[in-house]
Amino acid sequence: MSSPTALVADNLTKIIGRRTIVDAVSFSLDPGEVFGFLGPNGAGKTTTIRMLVGLIRPTAGSVTICGVDLRRDFEKAMRNVGCIVENPDLYRFLTGRENLEHFARMLGVKTSEIDRVAALVSLAHRLDQRVGTYSLGMRQRLGIAQALLGDPRVLILDEPANGLDPAGIREIRELLRRLARERGMSVFVSSHLLAEIELMCDRVAIIHHGTILREGPVRDLISSRREMEFRVGDVARAAEIARERGLTVRADTDRLWISIDENDAPPLVAAFAAAGVPLFHASRRVDTLEEMFLQATGGETVD
Repeated sequence: MSSPTALVADNLTKIIGRRTIVDAVSFSLDPGEVFGFLGPNGAGKTTTIRMLVGLIRPTAGSVTICGVDLRRDFEKAMRNVGCIVENPDLYRFLTGRENLEHFARMLGVKTSEIDRVAALVSLAHRLDQRVGTYSLGMRQRLGIAQALLGDPRVLILDEPANGLDPAGIREIRELLRRLARERGMSVFVSSHLLAEIELMCDRVAIIHHGTILREGPVRDLISSRREMEFRVGDVARAAEIARERGLTVRADTDRLWISIDENDAPPLVAAFAAAGVPLFHASRRVDTLEEMFLQATGGETVD
């Protein structure tokens, strides 16, 4: 029998006073996938995350975790979840091990789990040193180790790479991908690092003014534009040929961009050759997640 969907947010809504912060937001996470949650400042990301983990109650809608309704059985649902909302809560005067022992007692988890999660986040060699001596990346990994105590099936992280250098960001990315791939864990990650989300996530949702604008596989979202770039010797003639075929063209001094699927390009190239138009280069234009995000949100930046 297949595993149930790891997490389902169904029409989540939060109204404070007369202001709707989150408006009928719906999405789901499957086992073993990394899901990115993006949005500009004030879009409703943090409010949504707080509803997902029961820190605030939704005005309407529901959250189901591994088949358990969060409102009806909070404790049972949250036994499947590890989370870091904002910064990990760590005691810098204690060692990494002592921090994890403290949280293990709070969660009712056996202390034998500590070495397992430390190995997962590659901190076993520094576990008995004070957290005050850790780099920011190591503290982030210790926070993730804390979230992994109890072997959750869903991991919810708010800005896990915040403040890290490129090496630290790569460590976190590889760790989260490995947890999803090897352990079948569902990872929900909110981040403002769009290029990193593009590398890390299987699917993303973009929230803006409290509503989901776009949601789907990263590859599908960034490849929705069917456009190719051609560098030619006679831009005017090439543009004329393309327009005669009913194609949309944008032109520059030595190149043009044509709305066309890559598979339909060979006849156009043949037409260029037949008309004596020199062709020096042709390639498919690939959108980035950042370009798609800015287009969807009207240019507003993420927080």
